Amino acid sequence: MENGTGQLKYLQCIKSSPSLSASLPEYGELETTPAESASLDFPSIHQDNRVNFKKSHTCGSLFAKCGCHNNAKRESLLRLFSQPRPKRSSNPSPPCHAKAETKRLSNPEIGKVQSRQQRDAFLAHPEIPYPVPLPDRRKTSDRPPDYLLSKSAQSNLEYLKYTALSYQNLNGEVEDPAQKYLKESGIIGPMGNGAVSSVHRQSVAHESDTLQQIRKNSKIMCAEPRTKSSSRGVPDDYECLKTAVARLKQQLADLEVNYGNLHTKLLESRKEVHSKESQVIKLQREVHKLKSVLQQATCFSNESDILTSLQEQHAMANRVPPAAVTFNKKQGVSAESSDIIGPAGDIHVQKHEKDFRSKQLIKDAIMDNNFLKHLDSLQVREIVDSMYPRQCEAGSYVIREGDAGAHLYVSAEGDFEVIKDDKVLGRMGSGKAFGELAILYNCTRTASIRVVTDSKVWVLDRKVFQQIMVRTGLQRLQDNINFLRSVPLLANLSNDVLAKIADVLEVEFYPSGAYIVRQGASGDTFFIISSGNVKITQRISGGLDEEDIRTLTRGDYFGEQALLREECRTASVIAMSPGVECLTLDRESFIQLIGDLSVFKEKDYGDDQRMLMRPSSVASVCAEKQEYDYMRLDDLDIIATLGVGGFGRVELVQYANDQSMTFALKCLKKQHIVDTQQQDHIFSEKMIMMCCRSPFICRLYRTFRDSKYVYMLLEACLGGEVWTILRDRACFDDHTTRFITACVIEAFDYLHNRGIIYRDLKPENLLLDNDGYVKLVDFGFSKRLGYSSKTWTFCGTPEYVAPETILNKGHDRAVDYWALGILMYELLTGSPPFTASDPMKTYNLILKGIDMIDFEKHNVSRSAQSLIKKLCRDLPSERLGYQRGGIQDIKKHKWFQGFDWDGLRARSLPVPITKLVRGPCDTSNFDCFDKDVDIPPDELSDWDIDF
Repeated sequence: MENGTGQLKYLQCIKSSPSLSASLPEYGELETTPAESASLDFPSIHQDNRVNFKKSHTCGSLFAKCGCHNNAKRESLLRLFSQPRPKRSSNPSPPCHAKAETKRLSNPEIGKVQSRQQRDAFLAHPEIPYPVPLPDRRKTSDRPPDYLLSKSAQSNLEYLKYTALSYQNLNGEVEDPAQKYLKESGIIGPMGNGAVSSVHRQSVAHESDTLQQIRKNSKIMCAEPRTKSSSRGVPDDYECLKTAVARLKQQLADLEVNYGNLHTKLLESRKEVHSKESQVIKLQREVHKLKSVLQQATCFSNESDILTSLQEQHAMANRVPPAAVTFNKKQGVSAESSDIIGPAGDIHVQKHEKDFRSKQLIKDAIMDNNFLKHLDSLQVREIVDSMYPRQCEAGSYVIREGDAGAHLYVSAEGDFEVIKDDKVLGRMGSGKAFGELAILYNCTRTASIRVVTDSKVWVLDRKVFQQIMVRTGLQRLQDNINFLRSVPLLANLSNDVLAKIADVLEVEFYPSGAYIVRQGASGDTFFIISSGNVKITQRISGGLDEEDIRTLTRGDYFGEQALLREECRTASVIAMSPGVECLTLDRESFIQLIGDLSVFKEKDYGDDQRMLMRPSSVASVCAEKQEYDYMRLDDLDIIATLGVGGFGRVELVQYANDQSMTFALKCLKKQHIVDTQQQDHIFSEKMIMMCCRSPFICRLYRTFRDSKYVYMLLEACLGGEVWTILRDRACFDDHTTRFITACVIEAFDYLHNRGIIYRDLKPENLLLDNDGYVKLVDFGFSKRLGYSSKTWTFCGTPEYVAPETILNKGHDRAVDYWALGILMYELLTGSPPFTASDPMKTYNLILKGIDMIDFEKHNVSRSAQSLIKKLCRDLPSERLGYQRGGIQDIKKHKWFQGFDWDGLRARSLPVPITKLVRGPCDTSNFDCFDKDVDIPPDELSDWDIDF
């Protein structure tokens, strides 16, 4: 009984004990810090929690009352309390917070079953859930405050806490923390008899109010008060939750915006990284080039980089190297003349037997080479058959630095070293093609290839390569012209027109069974069968089966009416086994070349009569009499040097008997001309310039010769070189570029109307006369077209040569229109669009096309871009100026809109560049050059007898 009486008194005191705010033993995760425990003073319980507990409960709870009438549970509680409890440890840990309290109550001597029964007995309540779901209060300052919890949740939590703590030490020997708190606060005496301290007596009224409030709030535990919001079915914390949801939505929107910004930045960063990587690769290549020049590179990891060194700092054999030419002017290059008078069948190319493995090795090496891989299959096959073997002993040289090159090599067996300036750059093995620049023209080797072990190479001579290119090109052209002439619709067209059409023809292959043309479909393509057979089928009206009509073989054609108008196909054309190769021509390309075909049906171009009257040689074309024939070479006094080139110099000379007469005297070294086999080009230059009488072409008055030089007496243009002015100004504006380009167009119009192609356009070959008008000079690479109106000689400046020249497909005046587009680009930007450290790289860039060039970074106008791109099309027949409108198409382009062509021809148009010329001997508009101290040897072969 005493024990029971003590329990009742203890429970009465525990109702108002602030220490009951400690956490449940089962809620170890809901810790209460010491600071929080200290803050739970007595008044705060009354004001904040407002929980009051009853003394009895029918369901077994001693602090709250519900209507469950569970007396059985109360009896089980009393029986449980009457059982003796095991003794606790003599030194329990102080109840500073919930975790410590949990450890003290979790006595291992008490069985798990008994602990579970006690918990269920004390805490189970039919109206109060257990455990109460609560957020983790161990979080940082982001955890929600207590006031965000609903009143129902707070009441349930207080009930469970107080119930558990009340039974915590009923049978224990350790002083109850609630009693200890009441004693220390003076609420009860040391014996628990209700005696109070003076402090307590002073607050009796306050305690009474508090107890009344606790009793009143005990109803919250039994039955939740129905507030105004709860009566509507809205939780008490609805407004708080609503605010929190709105805040979270705003945060989500902000995060989405941040994500979009970060994603955009990520894409921009990736693009920038890709650009930087490209720049790094480009700079790494430049570093390798610079190291090679400075003799700092010991080896290269890439064999193609090693082979590239063979062309760096190139020059034509026996010519002044570029480093010795002032200000690094662009140097022209030229192969030997490849004029072939007669059909392609007259060209004989010797073939050398080799096994299949060797053929495959050579073919793979050719296709792995950046330049040679552009050759067509027929040309590659001819090259493979024409190469011959050469055995090389260890220590010997395949190529020596400084020697003139004339062969292409493919390594077959063994190892080779690449040496430059006595420094080994690296090694290469079999299956590599090198020295390809030498098969284009006579160049000087800039590196050596030394044999490391006994090896074998395959060799191809330049002359054989040129013969292969000429023969295959002529054969293809002649076959296409013959195919076209066999078509009645095209039979009356001239050779020139047919040659243009032949250039536009594209090769298409159709496998067996493929429909080339389907009945009922509309089409605009004309077909000529170059190999294989096709069958013509037709579907009878109203039927489904197709009936075979006939079979067409090589040389036959179909679809010619598509060139005149768009019609539905009246029959189907099906390729037969093993396949068909056709030459195709679309109507658009056809109309661009010759216009409406009906105009040409009955027209006789007089080709046969013109062929009979064609001169047999270039020498008889022009019979112009030389001017100033009374002058002798000794009558000319040298005043200054106007320019220096690869073949010689240009001097300003004065006539001794009349000092007002000055001329430009071009002095060419005869021995150098013979060494480079340029005799035909020099002779052609003389004959063409003697015939030209254009205000936009520099005049040639007469020629001289002696044992060392040949001389050309030219008109003196003292306004200076366009290249020098461009170098000083960096670039020209549209107005200046338009004027210079117009002068060149007038010169080209004059030359092309006389069947002459120029082939060496560049700013270095443009001079200003005394009035500021531009004149074309240096006709060393110009040529009057001969047989088949095409030529195969490789010549020109590497940055200006057209794709068909590089690929040896045969070229005509279309190369001048290509060069005109390159000139426009250089005048507007200051440098050519295609340029690299060595010519082979430059040629590879040219073969990629003008569409790879970025115009935007140079701020080139849209109309100028349009004209440049139309002039620099890969196919000659697509270039502006080469089509049916001729050079007038260029003059009508919108870039020339409003330009005064009549004023230009009348020389009344104001010039954009004005250079002061003080007199006939003024050389102030030219650079200064040192005197030529290199005296060439005598050359007495008399090749220049007509000079």
